[in-house]
Amino acid sequence: MNDVPPSGAPLHVAGPEGPWDDVCERFESVGRAVVHTTWGEWLTAALLDPELRGLLGRDRPRYRRTPAAAGRLAFAMSRVVMKHTAGAVLCTAPSALDIAYLPGGQPTLRGFGGELWLSLAHTEELIVVAVSRRGPVGVDTESVTRRVSFEALHEQMCTPREAELLAALPADRRAARFLRLWTLKEAYTKALGQGMRRGFGTVGFRWDGDGRAALADDSPAARAWSFSTHLVQDRYLVSEAWHDAGHDASHAGGRGTGQVEDRLRGDPDPLARTGLPPAQTVRFWGLGAPVGDERGR
Repeated sequence: MNDVPPSGAPLHVAGPEGPWDDVCERFESVGRAVVHTTWGEWLTAALLDPELRGLLGRDRPRYRRTPAAAGRLAFAMSRVVMKHTAGAVLCTAPSALDIAYLPGGQPTLRGFGGELWLSLAHTEELIVVAVSRRGPVGVDTESVTRRVSFEALHEQMCTPREAELLAALPADRRAARFLRLWTLKEAYTKALGQGMRRGFGTVGFRWDGDGRAALADDSPAARAWSFSTHLVQDRYLVSEAWHDAGHDASHAGGRGTGQVEDRLRGDPDPLARTGLPPAQTVRFWGLGAPVGDERGR
């Protein structure tokens, strides 16, 4: 079996058959793991699986109510990936697991409260699942082609200090940092179980000399949170927030995350290549209509 680093980039799983060894080893090593895949990679195997109805479980009515065919498939595959990931680290058949949702929309497993924390994000064809046995976890993802207007959204997205620092950056660096900040705040508020009910302007981040993110609040409670951001499939930012009071944040796997922004700045055109509006979050601020990017929190 390959050596798996204590933490690091999300692990790619190409389908229900895995490979799951690295995921399980990562989970055993640091108590959490993040998986990424695309719903297209899972589609054929899942649709041919006679247990698909059982895998969807209580989510099946919601699946059937989703109007667009692509939306239904993305919804179904995200739940299948989540159950398979949880089943792999728990050494349990995915069909034996039952997903429920907390009041804030956060997924959880019935019968495993306090033993396993889950988070799910998906955008376009990408699906990201995080599992943790050491405390709350949250993930978020955005395509680097997503246009996010700093000028239009900074009052809702940023603390005054963040907005000040971002405004002072060159345009390409500002775009990369703002998109990364967006995903970090979504991941953190999802880990808290608050999701979009908490205004992002009330959550502040700071950056160390290596470009690693931390909460601006330097209280002991804030220092128990760690963050990382990675570029996967050369197209998607994936940010993770996790809480682990017994873990040394200096070894949290966020090393070199400033390189993510460097890579985006190396080809700034993708940040403005399409006319797509910002992610669905704008719906909650009254700034526009949803764009069909259902997250499944």
